[in-house]
Amino acid sequence: MKLCVAGAGAFGVKHLEALQAIDDVQVVSLVGGGNARRTQEIAERFGVTHVTHDLAESLALPQVEAVILCTPTHLHAAQAIACLRAGKHVQVEIPMADTLVDAQRLVDAQRETGLVAMAGHTRRYNPSHQWIHQRIEAGQLALQQLNVQTYFFRRSNLNALGQPRSWTDHLLWHHACHTVDLFQYQTGEIASQIAAMQGPLHPELGIAMDMAIQLKTPSGALCALSLSFNNEGPHGTTFRYICDKGTYTAYYDDLLDGHGQAVDLAGVDVSRNGLELQDREFIAAIRGSRESRSSVGSVLAAYETLARLEQALA
Repeated sequence: MKLCVAGAGAFGVKHLEALQAIDDVQVVSLVGGGNARRTQEIAERFGVTHVTHDLAESLALPQVEAVILCTPTHLHAAQAIACLRAGKHVQVEIPMADTLVDAQRLVDAQRETGLVAMAGHTRRYNPSHQWIHQRIEAGQLALQQLNVQTYFFRRSNLNALGQPRSWTDHLLWHHACHTVDLFQYQTGEIASQIAAMQGPLHPELGIAMDMAIQLKTPSGALCALSLSFNNEGPHGTTFRYICDKGTYTAYYDDLLDGHGQAVDLAGVDVSRNGLELQDREFIAAIRGSRESRSSVGSVLAAYETLARLEQALA
């Protein structure tokens, strides 16, 4: 299967690395941004022969069957729709849109074309969260509270590698999106009660640098999410699952029990890399002509809840 990866930033590279572990997959086109030299260097590193700065040029290539979009957030929905209109399957990194209207437009385009359109909701694929999900599905665990801390230090436009970027990240539509979707995915319910507060807007970036969110499902499960771009300590997201039978802490692909002991995740999936598993699901959904685990339709409920939270913040 021949793919195009659009975006040569931090996550574009992560996807290129992940795809190397998947059999019978070849990236034949790389779409870069403003740094032509960096894009060319990355293409050479991964053996990609076609390099461009115009997504439309890649979509016109008949050999390209599918596209992975790792571009700036505000481009996601329009570019994903363009991929579908060009007859290409598409995986769009989280968030698939930064408004509910655009998210719905993307879902509508997928339904019209019948192609695979998948959102990069990686938490559905991390072995740590899969382990919890499997036990909830089997009736072995019931989630009582999900306590989440998402902390970074980003007082300027830098990506995950600390490199400058031209667009501004967002605590609600990007980082909270992970947790809102995960909470509703793990509980199998839509939040019936919500609350949200945010701190002052950054004078240059124009976004809130601190945010607090609360969710409650009809069955009574709670979620408390704290987010910050002002944190100078350890960076990343920590998930504490407080269940009826045990407490667990997940940090990306790793899971600890309530006593700090590592949970054996062997056998949860074919890899311990959540992003690789996400890409494997994309390829498998295309080959199997089926809906993916994080199809744009299946994650739409998270964007509906995000829109409600945005109204609460306003």
